[in-house]
Amino acid sequence: MRDRGSLVSALVIDLLLGEPPTALHPVVAMGAWNARVRRGGANATPSDAVLRGTLGVIGGAALAWSAGRLLESLADALPRPARSVARGAALKPTFAVRALFRAVRGVESALLAGDIDGARARLARDLVSRDTTSLDEGAIAEAAIASLAENLSDSVIAPWLAARLGGLPAAYAYRFINTADAMLGYRTPELEWLGKPAARLDDLVNLVPARLTALLLVAAAPAGRGSSVDAATVMWRDHALTPSPNGGWPMAAMAGALDCRISKVGVYALNAAAPAPAATDIRRARRIASAAVTASAAMFA
Repeated sequence: MRDRGSLVSALVIDLLLGEPPTALHPVVAMGAWNARVRRGGANATPSDAVLRGTLGVIGGAALAWSAGRLLESLADALPRPARSVARGAALKPTFAVRALFRAVRGVESALLAGDIDGARARLARDLVSRDTTSLDEGAIAEAAIASLAENLSDSVIAPWLAARLGGLPAAYAYRFINTADAMLGYRTPELEWLGKPAARLDDLVNLVPARLTALLLVAAAPAGRGSSVDAATVMWRDHALTPSPNGGWPMAAMAGALDCRISKVGVYALNAAAPAPAATDIRRARRIASAAVTASAAMFA
């Protein structure tokens, strides 16, 4: 962004007001585009599915870029005092600090109250796409902390970095790509080929943000009574253990900062020798993530 006040305005709007109404939320329109891509790719051959997926993600990202450019032009036409607020309001839908922390805090509160079923339901509704019905307290805490660390990169740091480098067009294009991956990038029979272009492009655009987020979590570890040395050690040792080339970086850094295990049965185990986290460790993770958000906001602004 060309002025320092835009990100500050966007963050204030996010913390005070939360998400825009559904009818006005750009991500809803991005979701509708990806839903059409998914419906159109049903029963397609692998080559046709890859082609449709490629055209879908590139075309959608181009439209998102154009929408961001239009909004930036409209903001630039306003009187100077209003420009930062307008750009901030337009930037807000590309990230979600308040919603992420509220979702994680909801799982934490349910666990602290002994409501395991409620914690499972909140986790499934707000943070993860997998089945949570068999998860115990430790596994619920692991999933919540992993989601916080990974989404801190995807939902906060990455769009802020995109906005800092390329303004609203880049932030909107990033948000579309990440949304496409979230909707299409699964290794299921239906989406194996259709979602591959979105998944690969999402891996590419998150290479830098994921590593930057991990470094911010390493630096912020003392905010949760953790060790930056331990966070850096586990980050470097275990970051490649996840299927994603990016998600392991912030998750491993958080596991080291908390000195706890973060795992998904049959998929990965970060800091595997450490104990499983408890509900109180989710609170520590939120404090570390909050410090990382504050540092990144100061850096980008």
